[in-house]
Amino acid sequence: MSAVRNTEATGRVPAAADLLVHGGTVLTVDAAGTVLTDGAVAVRNGEIVAVGAADGLRAAYRAAEEIDAGGCLVLPGLVNTHTHLAMTLLRGHADDLDLQGFLGRVVPRENALLSPEAVTAGLRLAVAESVRGGVTTALDMYWFHEAAERAARDAGWRLLSGPTFMDVPGPPDRMPYGNRMAWAHGYLDGRAPSPGTRPVVFAHSAYTLDAAQLTDIAALAREHGALLHLHAAENANEVATVRERHGKRPVELLDSLGLLGPDTLLAHAVELTATEIAALAATGTGVAHCPVSNLKLGSGIAPVPELLRQGVRVGLGTDGAVSSNSLDMVGALGLAALVHKAGGDPTAVGAEQAVRMATIEGARALGLGGQLGSLEVGKRADLAVLDLGGTHLAPRHDPWSTLAYSARAGDVRDTVVDGRVLMRDRRLTTLDEAAVSADAEALVRAV
Repeated sequence: MSAVRNTEATGRVPAAADLLVHGGTVLTVDAAGTVLTDGAVAVRNGEIVAVGAADGLRAAYRAAEEIDAGGCLVLPGLVNTHTHLAMTLLRGHADDLDLQGFLGRVVPRENALLSPEAVTAGLRLAVAESVRGGVTTALDMYWFHEAAERAARDAGWRLLSGPTFMDVPGPPDRMPYGNRMAWAHGYLDGRAPSPGTRPVVFAHSAYTLDAAQLTDIAALAREHGALLHLHAAENANEVATVRERHGKRPVELLDSLGLLGPDTLLAHAVELTATEIAALAATGTGVAHCPVSNLKLGSGIAPVPELLRQGVRVGLGTDGAVSSNSLDMVGALGLAALVHKAGGDPTAVGAEQAVRMATIEGARALGLGGQLGSLEVGKRADLAVLDLGGTHLAPRHDPWSTLAYSARAGDVRDTVVDGRVLMRDRRLTTLDEAAVSADAEALVRAV
């Protein structure tokens, strides 16, 4: 990337911009791994129009709003590729259990608790936490997604959501499975995705859906150009359950049904055979790696180094705040850089790779790599400014390593989504944190 790139010629008269972030170390996460030690990012209409040296961009642009990032690291907004955001309402409700025990405790509580109002409260709490940690985009599989979308839109935050299919008795929205397909078609018909988003269809898993249902849901997704997102191979018990029900392992089943492909993203993918990894690579299927949740539930460690070696797109996710207790993507990327070294190879997942998994590779796993995940001209203006002043960050020899091994979510000072500042100087601008927390607490205590 050249020192300064603009979408228009720069003359003596400064061009107008909505926002100029300047003076920090800009970690672009472009293909070349460009780092600008005194860099800047110019934004107009929610889009990055220039990235380059701070002096050059300050001369080239007159901005309506500025962020002085001196002493900070400027990075692309973090991309959470698998979560259940309104599960913030259940944080701490199902700890120290395996996946099956966790589901046994959570599902009945969801049925009693969830409503559009509850999801709105839980989503607002999740957005506040995410913005504080520099997360600008999330793929959210949960009930009452329309309420979640409204709440995220009101807060100015980027949410990818859509119809969820899970054939269980008495789902929280009380919609029988037989009615869900027609409803989903109606929801998706005629919807034009906003910049930086795309339609999404969620099929919960092969243990809550039969083969015909999975095939129909995939056809729905393809008809609407949607991303298909599923849980798959999260732990050994799930694999055994799916094999008993379908006669095949989860990924093997999905492959046999033609559900793998570049518009499919699998959450977890912990229990994989060599043949299944090869199938993911051959079909271009993405994986959302959730290291915190996988460890906490005792599910195991996903074979991420081998997935990466074979060219599988791997993004990072937090899972829900009931299985991970946190929506901290800085922590998730740090753990992803560490946990795979347990096999004895300190290079298994390096600092730069972990950062890329939390940014550009996550965007690519969502099919949005051309719009999100790096600080480059033409992409949506999603970024975080991380304060480097903490003693735990000094001295700083390498920004990739600082971010992966030393930084914390609380170091994030400013968060920008689509060019809009959602947190400035650690103060949220679109949400009242005290009210958000109080609303969630009151709702949970009332049920």
